[in-house]
Amino acid sequence: MDLRVDLKLNGERRVVGIMKGYDQFMNIVLDEAIEIKQGKQSSAVNLEKRNLGTIVIRGSSIVLWENIDKVQ
Repeated sequence: MDLRVDLKLNGERRVVGIMKGYDQFMNIVLDEAIEIKQGKQSSAVNLEKRNLGTIVIRGSSIVLWENIDKVQ
């Protein structure tokens, strides 16, 4: 808990934030969440970031989960 995670979601979406809680269905509450989109312009990849604040993500939409902060 209270560690930064990077979630890859279905539909080529990606969200980074601080995990505040979860339940038995792996629904996750993220604080300070940021959505990251990859846009392609003339063979150069640029990242678009959008602040989301505190959000709830359904566990069924999570494809991959990666811890950014070290787990102790």
